[in-house]
Amino acid sequence: MGKSINNNGKYHKKLVIGLFGFGVVGEGLYKALQQTSSLNATIKKVCIKHPGKKRNAPEELFTTDKNELLDDEEINVIVEVINESEPAFDIVSTALQNGKHVVSASKKMIAEHLPAILDLQKKTGKSFLCEAAACASIPVIRNLEEYYDNDLLHSLKAIVNGSTNFILTKMFEEDLDFKEALLLAQQLGFAESDPSLDVEGWDAVNKWTILLAHAYGNIVHPNDIVFNGIQNIQLSDAVVAKEKHYDIKLVAQAKKLLNGKVAAFVLPQFVKHDEPLSFVKNEYNGVVIESNFADKQFFYGKGAGSFPTASAVLSDISALRYNYRYEYKKLYHHDVPEISDDVYIKTYISFDDWAFIPKEKFEWIEEWHADAERKYLIGVLPFSELINNTWWKENNTSLILAPEPIIEDVEIRRIKKKSLELAGI
Repeated sequence: MGKSINNNGKYHKKLVIGLFGFGVVGEGLYKALQQTSSLNATIKKVCIKHPGKKRNAPEELFTTDKNELLDDEEINVIVEVINESEPAFDIVSTALQNGKHVVSASKKMIAEHLPAILDLQKKTGKSFLCEAAACASIPVIRNLEEYYDNDLLHSLKAIVNGSTNFILTKMFEEDLDFKEALLLAQQLGFAESDPSLDVEGWDAVNKWTILLAHAYGNIVHPNDIVFNGIQNIQLSDAVVAKEKHYDIKLVAQAKKLLNGKVAAFVLPQFVKHDEPLSFVKNEYNGVVIESNFADKQFFYGKGAGSFPTASAVLSDISALRYNYRYEYKKLYHHDVPEISDDVYIKTYISFDDWAFIPKEKFEWIEEWHADAERKYLIGVLPFSELINNTWWKENNTSLILAPEPIIEDVEIRRIKKKSLELAGI
């Protein structure tokens, strides 16, 4: 990587960038770099898929040949901000093997190929940075990498998808039903014409996979995490939440348990009005990190959009001037905690017909309402029930977690013992 010397005699690396993708994020980065002359970074070439499209940049900047970027020895940084997972991984892996640093915003690609990316970073000695892939403008990855030790990190709770948060906000604040709120999100550009990746939870679980690696060192595939989206949330659920003074959010959560394992999932959840995530509205993201001595810390910012996402990419590019790389200390230098399936969770479940609800699976049911057209109950389920079965997201069933949903095995035993004592047994 080329170096220039500033007036203090210190090295200041010149970054020559090959950019893949010139959509919302790519163009945002191009404009941001034009306003950041101190960075000493320039885009030499941009690889795009559709050459005939009108773009706000000189025509000679663009090519459809990826090898013009990947084989150019002057280009020392590849920035990849395309939507397709497998082509993105091909770009990233080739770039690292060709001795180039990589910055990526492709959460699906990273979540599905993280073990291979880690292996390539180790073998090549080059940096792979991806702050923009989770929570856009919020610098959560670098904070988890540098600030929070595995043993002191109690929990993370986060809203990582702006589209679903926008929809839920409108359901609460304007009493829209799900379809009306989704249509509004699409009209305003916060949801795609095919919104399934967002509303069914795929985008959120991909981001959560990345954050788990930096928080606790867990390298897991998205398919191995229990998750769901907001596609089954009813307006009647919002009414119940309001009665109980809760909001509903799609929350990604990880918690260190007393046995040293980690419980992790992405599910709709009731959030108390005095909790930080309750204040995260519309397309914004929020992350609450709880540690042993610092207690709770709250990160808040835009989770999508041209400049917010470009700002995270820009931050990663800037860090490359100093050869910054993720060290994955929790993975390589700690005992990585096992992802647990032996906890219990407190849930609210609404449904149309009792026939679809296996009541015998519950440890206990605290509350039920069977007379209304839309029925619901509140009870405690083994987490393994969500892992091994799918009834809780079928037949128009809506599952929403309680504000503090995780109940550990020792707590279950204590509760059962107390109930037996009260019963005189």
